[in-house]
Amino acid sequence: MDVDVKSLHPLEVKTLRHVKPGEEISTKRLVDELAFKIGQCNQAFSWLEGKGFIEEARRSQTVVYELTELGKSYADQGTPEERMLKLLKSEGALAMPELASTLGLENRDIGSAFGQLSKEGVLSMDGEKKVSAPGEASERMKAIRAILDRAAAGGEIAHEVLSAEEQKAIGKVSKKRGASGVPFKASDREEIVYILTKTGEAAREELFKKGVTGEEIGSVTAEMLSTGAWKGKSFREYNIHTPPNRVLLGRRNPYGEYLHWVKDKLTSLGFEEFDGPLVETEFWNGDALFMPQFHSARDIHDVYYIDKPGHAREIEQPYLDQVAAAHEDGWTTGSRGWGYTFDRNFTRRQILRSQGTVLSAKQLPKAKVPGKYFGVARCFRYDQVDATHGADFYQTEGIVLGEEVNLRTLLGLLKMFAEEIAGAEDVKYVPGYFPFTEPSIEVHIKHPELGWFELGGSGIFRPEVSKALGIDVPVLAWGLGIDRMALMHLGLNDLRELFSPNIENVRLRRNQ
Repeated sequence: MDVDVKSLHPLEVKTLRHVKPGEEISTKRLVDELAFKIGQCNQAFSWLEGKGFIEEARRSQTVVYELTELGKSYADQGTPEERMLKLLKSEGALAMPELASTLGLENRDIGSAFGQLSKEGVLSMDGEKKVSAPGEASERMKAIRAILDRAAAGGEIAHEVLSAEEQKAIGKVSKKRGASGVPFKASDREEIVYILTKTGEAAREELFKKGVTGEEIGSVTAEMLSTGAWKGKSFREYNIHTPPNRVLLGRRNPYGEYLHWVKDKLTSLGFEEFDGPLVETEFWNGDALFMPQFHSARDIHDVYYIDKPGHAREIEQPYLDQVAAAHEDGWTTGSRGWGYTFDRNFTRRQILRSQGTVLSAKQLPKAKVPGKYFGVARCFRYDQVDATHGADFYQTEGIVLGEEVNLRTLLGLLKMFAEEIAGAEDVKYVPGYFPFTEPSIEVHIKHPELGWFELGGSGIFRPEVSKALGIDVPVLAWGLGIDRMALMHLGLNDLRELFSPNIENVRLRRNQ
């Protein structure tokens, strides 16, 4: 069988050349004999196994040790025991507090180190409570120092490569969890041992036959060209038929990008954007919109309530009194109102915003006349999730104020939304009912797969809404399901695809 050995990576080449048929190949062996890093070993094994050059012979569990932040400081500055011994050898006997202050160590560290070293005969304390160092570093201290140096130089250390003395010593200064207070962190690792396959043996022979060593140059640098170091060197061969790496550029989520596009579109048409919090009061979410407090939409099955805090502290005046009066007897709007006693405690109750129209209501007290405003509002409503409904959805909400605006103006806006923003070709208007608009209109569009569905509602605010919030001119209002517009715009058949966790589907949709 022909093996294209010249296209192998240097890590693969060096591994194949180094190991004879029947010999075991392990991470430890490559690290010790070829000076590979752990990551290089894993990469070589992955490539060679994928090509069928090696196969698993056996696997076993082992424990490896690595330095913690404390261990790195010990490796660099010395352990408390080493520093105490060194200081006492040079300065003579010192009291425990003097040792702690001179070395900048905690009293408990000094006490712990003294207790261990006194048992080993390295340190002693006289009658005046002064510590001296009659002995030399213990075998345990030497073992810990050797492990610290090896770990600092080479990273992880496997348990089985340590001597019996080192294994005993490291067991007292390492932990598997919560290792911040010890110099070594212990981790369980699985060691896999490989052997060459027949294909791998053939590849190995081919490497020697063709003189491929793994030292071939993979790329020519500017320095090599300037110094001429490339001359006389062997170069790695490249397979021009190998597919290039996939380039995944950073880009916006397609639905997120669509929302930005809608905002840019409306802004270019002269609309000003408004926004507001997700948590609202019953006042702004319903009462200010002349929705009676006993309306079915206030039912717990339609609105999500906030548990803590359950109520806002207060509602802005004079709008609370004016809205309450509009509900009770119509106030000065020419209406008879709803004819009930307005509940001022209920109106402070906090909920998740259930409709985008709340933003329009809050904009009215500060709106300019004439004026055009819009917002993209995230709303929450208890609903059965399906292809055209969601419990968490977006609406594009807006108002147009002015002496001259009328129903024809509103129909023109709805047509523009349906055709230019949603991309619909078939549009129809259906009479509707909303407590806060009169007349009220629903706009429907036709989806090629889902058929006709409602895009949203609209109308002209009733005086009970606009006048109670300080506006005495006609106000056009709409609240359209921007999720549904995105279905048409992005060519989707299900709202749930807008929030898909499948990143490949998102990338595919973005490239269409």
